[in-house]
Amino acid sequence: MTLTGYNTVDLKEMLEELGEEKTKKILLTFSCPYNEDVEYFLHHKAIEFSKQQLSNTFLVVCSHKGLTAFIGYFTIADKVISLTGKHNFSNRLRSRISKFATYHSELKAYLVSAPLIGQLGKNYSNNFNTLISGDELLQIACDKIREAQRILGGKIVYLECEDTIHLKNFYERNGFYEFGKRLIEDDELNKGKYLIKMIKYLI
Repeated sequence: MTLTGYNTVDLKEMLEELGEEKTKKILLTFSCPYNEDVEYFLHHKAIEFSKQQLSNTFLVVCSHKGLTAFIGYFTIADKVISLTGKHNFSNRLRSRISKFATYHSELKAYLVSAPLIGQLGKNYSNNFNTLISGDELLQIACDKIREAQRILGGKIVYLECEDTIHLKNFYERNGFYEFGKRLIEDDELNKGKYLIKMIKYLI
């Protein structure tokens, strides 16, 4: 079911229409005190990643008191993930995933091309976070991926999150399953930590 009342704005289109300076000012209005990485990415990396086509960033907006409110954002990037027999999926999910996977005999793993939801966060400035729930924001991100997959094919999406009960429960409630961990090596702020990898089959 597609949510109504919310719209997404492609950061690339914002840059083309408004220019980099005005776009930066809008991005700097985003505040997420509960996840500094999400805030830092939007303030310092999103524009460059968009220019280099490393990921696509989408701002989520809605009408509030006669104005357009910037209430959250998410990023999507195209990745390839590796799945082995050790992953504890149900037979049904394993069968579904295998339809979109290629088996690599040397790695003894299935390789799946899948969109990564790289960032996901609500904007706490001006209490805009109260205008959307985390479940709704995640659904909007998944709906955007469904749009792309209707053209390109595929049914799989995955994400990475911190290993906390709160986050794992949130994503599991929304149909994601844990399938591995990734050690962080490319981020000086979090180097040495690891993230939980979670996957979902989009119906």
